[in-house]
Amino acid sequence: MRKTTLLNQDWTFLYHDGTCTPVNIPHTWNNIDGQDGGNDYYRGTCRYAKTFRRPDFDENERVFLEFRGVNASAKVILNGATVATHDGGYSTFRADITAHLREENDLLVEVDNSVNDRVYPQKADFTFYGGIYRDVMLLTVNENHFDLDYFGGSGIAVTPTVVGKDGSVQVRSWHNAPRGTVAVKLLDQEGNLVASGEGTDTTMTISNVHLWDGIADPYLYTCVAMLQVDGVAVDEISTHFGVRTFRVDPQEGFFLNGRSYPLRGVCRHQDWKGIGNALTREHHDIDMAMIREIGANTIRLAHYQHDQYFYDLCDRYGMVVWAEIPYISEHLPRGRENTISQMKELIVQNYNHPSICVWGISNEITISTKDKKDMLDNHRVLNDLIHEMDPSRPTTLACYAVCGPFNPVAHKVSDIVSWNLYLGWYVPGMFLNNLWVDFFHWKYPNRCLGYSEYGCECMPNLHSAHPRRGDQSEEYQCKYNEYMLRFFEKRPFMWATHLWNMFDFAADARNQGGEPGMNHKGLVTFDRKIRKDSFYIYKAYWSKEPFVHICGKRFVDRVETVNEIKVYSNQDTVTLYANGKKVATQTGSRIFTFKVHNLGQMKLEAVSGDLRDTAVIRHVDKPNMSYKLRKDGGDGGNWT
Repeated sequence: MRKTTLLNQDWTFLYHDGTCTPVNIPHTWNNIDGQDGGNDYYRGTCRYAKTFRRPDFDENERVFLEFRGVNASAKVILNGATVATHDGGYSTFRADITAHLREENDLLVEVDNSVNDRVYPQKADFTFYGGIYRDVMLLTVNENHFDLDYFGGSGIAVTPTVVGKDGSVQVRSWHNAPRGTVAVKLLDQEGNLVASGEGTDTTMTISNVHLWDGIADPYLYTCVAMLQVDGVAVDEISTHFGVRTFRVDPQEGFFLNGRSYPLRGVCRHQDWKGIGNALTREHHDIDMAMIREIGANTIRLAHYQHDQYFYDLCDRYGMVVWAEIPYISEHLPRGRENTISQMKELIVQNYNHPSICVWGISNEITISTKDKKDMLDNHRVLNDLIHEMDPSRPTTLACYAVCGPFNPVAHKVSDIVSWNLYLGWYVPGMFLNNLWVDFFHWKYPNRCLGYSEYGCECMPNLHSAHPRRGDQSEEYQCKYNEYMLRFFEKRPFMWATHLWNMFDFAADARNQGGEPGMNHKGLVTFDRKIRKDSFYIYKAYWSKEPFVHICGKRFVDRVETVNEIKVYSNQDTVTLYANGKKVATQTGSRIFTFKVHNLGQMKLEAVSGDLRDTAVIRHVDKPNMSYKLRKDGGDGGNWT
C-alpha cells in the first residue's frame, strides 16, 4: 500500500565557491578537509539540486519527501516553494509535497553546518560534517495513513513487559483517518501469528514469550498494524520489537531478564577515512562485525542519533545501546528548544528498538561555567521530558572528570550516571581509577555508577620497549587497556563501561603529532584496515571465538637483545616458538608473556591447539626513529 522511491542518484552539488559537481547521496563536503587538521574545514551553506519526474499516485494519495539525515540545518525548496526547514543533523524529517508536485520537479536543498548559537553540536572533539549524508526518498501513502508528521516517527509505539512467562505488549498507533480502524498482529521470528488486537491502543499477550536476551539470543518479534477505512485496508506499517526486562542496581550493576549482565563495550562514531559520515549499509555492517568480534555486549552510540540501520543491527545482534543527543561540551542559552526537539526526535524515532535501554541527556556539558543555572534547568527539562515520553527506560548522563564526585550534577539530574575519565592518559597514574571509583562507590553506595568514556591514543606505527603515557605507542595502549580490563573485572557494581573509542575518528581541531585532524583512541584505524593490538586484549576478555595473537607485529626493529613477547588469547595454554624452536609453554589467562633472546632476524609462532599466529622481529643496532612520535605535527609526521 505504501510506495517508496529512493532519490539518492544524480544530484548536483553546489559548493559555496560556485563549483558544481555531480554527486550521489549519501554525500558530505567535509570528507577531506574535515579530516586533515587545522580546524579549518568549511562550515557554511552549500546546496544540492535535483530534478525528478512526478511519481505515479492517485488523487486519494499523498506524497512525502523524507530525509534520513542532513547536517546540520536544512531548507527544502520544491519548485520555488519552501516545503520544510529542519534544525538537527542526525534525525529523520519529512514534508508533504503533494500540492507542489509538477510533471518535472526542481528540488533544491540548502544545507548549513555553520557556527551558530542555537543548534547542537557547536563545540566537541569531532568533525561536524556538512551534507545530505543519509538516504532521501519519496513516500507515497493513502490520504488516510498512519501519522508521518510527528517528529519523524513511524506512527506506532510498541511497549512490551514481562508477566511471568508471558509477554504483555501494548501497541499504540496514530493516524489521520476519522473513520479508520486499526488491526494489529504480532508475529514470531518465523512469521507465525502469536497475538492480535484492534484499536489505536491495544494490549495483547504472547504466551510463553521468547525473550530478547542480549548477544546470546536477540530474539525479535514483528508488530504489523493495518489501517482500514470502511473495511478497506489503506495503510500498513510494521516494526520489530523485543521483549525483555532490565534494571540497574547500584551494588550489583546491570541486570537483563533477571540475571546479572555487566555491560562491557565501546563507543562508536559514524565516520570513515575519506568518506566522512556518508556511510553505506556496507560500512555499518563492517563496523558491527568488528564490534561483535571483540565480544562487546553494549555500544554507546555517541554523540548524536545514529542511522536507523545501525540501531536495527544492534537489535538483531543483541547489543544494549546507550542513545543520546548532541547536547555536548558547551551550553547554548539559545539552544534549549533544539535540545528538546532533538530529544523528541530521538525517542519517537527509536522507541521500538529493544536494544536501547538508556537515554543519554548530555555529554560533558557540565564543563560549562557560564549560564550554569540555565544549563541545569535545561537538564531537568530534558530529564522530565524523557520520563514523560518513555517511562520504561532510565536517563543517564556522561559527566566530565573535573566536575568531581561531589558535584550535584552527578546526583540530582539523571536516574543513573557515568563518567568520562581518562586517568592514566590525560593525567598520570592508572591507579587513580581505583581511588576515584572506590571512593565514589563508598561515598554514594546507592548511586549507579559507570564509565561512559576511557581510553588512550595509539598510532599503530609507533612503538616502544618501555612504553609511557603520552607516547601514543601501540604498547602503551595495550598496557593501559590491560589495566582497565582488570580494574573493571573486580568491580561488577559498575553498571556499564564504554571504551572510547572502537574506531579512530576525525576531529579536525586536533594535532597531537603524527597525524593532525584525528583522534587515535580507537581499537581499529580510521580506514578499518588495522586492528591494533589492544583490539585483541578485549577479544581475549570478552569473546568466545578461539584465537591467539602475537602483539608487536609492527614493532619489527628492536635494539634489545632480550625481547618481551606478549601473546593475547582466550585459551588456557599457549606455546611460543622462535625460529622453529620451542621457547616455553605457559598456562594462564588472556595475557601470556615470554622472554626471547634475539640477535638476528627471528620468526615467532604462537600455538594453542590448532590455533596459530606468526610475527617477525629483527635485532638492529640503532633505534628505528620512525617508531617515535614527532611532536611538531608538520605534514603528518611519521604516520604511514
